[in-house]
Amino acid sequence: MQLHILAIGRMKKSPEAAMVTDYLKRLPKGSQIFECESRLPYGTARQSDESQKLLSLYEAKKPKSSKLILADPNGQNLSSPALAEMISSWRDHGCGAAFFAIGGADGHSAALHEKADKVISFGAATWPHMLFRVMLAEQLYRAETIIANHPYHKV
Repeated sequence: MQLHILAIGRMKKSPEAAMVTDYLKRLPKGSQIFECESRLPYGTARQSDESQKLLSLYEAKKPKSSKLILADPNGQNLSSPALAEMISSWRDHGCGAAFFAIGGADGHSAALHEKADKVISFGAATWPHMLFRVMLAEQLYRAETIIANHPYHKV
């Protein structure tokens, strides 16, 4: 099962970009990050535009059986083993890919929330956008190691 990240904004060459690339290389073959941008001023119009662009990316890239997961501060706070269990369960039921969407500063629109299969959180804290990409990529890698019983994740 491929694990992808959909993100608002473009990562420039940086330590964070290198870390995201490194973790994505460790994931199942074909796992990638897809980026898009909005030029609108911050607010509801930008939120709607960004959410539509994320949905369009998802629709264009998804295989027949896939899941859309939103990262949102109000989502379900999952432990690493719980994230692994969710991914493993989807894989066992024939899901070919999971797309984890990171919104912009205004978050995701209600319309995108309606399309999502799951909404997750990494806690109540606000994280810098580029650092959150690294954290998500690492958690996806960690989930894969948990599923494979690899010693990377120690309890």
